[in-house]
Amino acid sequence: MDYVSALLPPVVMAVFFIGVIRVIVKTQGGANKAKEDAVVDAALARAEGGPKAPATTDG
Repeated sequence: MDYVSALLPPVVMAVFFIGVIRVIVKTQGGANKAKEDAVVDAALARAEGGPKAPATTDG
């Protein structure tokens, strides 16, 4: 029975990993793709056009 206790954790991890991959693949594209792309585009625009530091003059 030692082999069962030795194999159980890797099998459980493999099943969980396969489930995660299936969810990731299933959620790619579809109805939410345009909304997700818009969120990413807005975040990138905010990062690129972020707040500018005020110019200081020394002297």
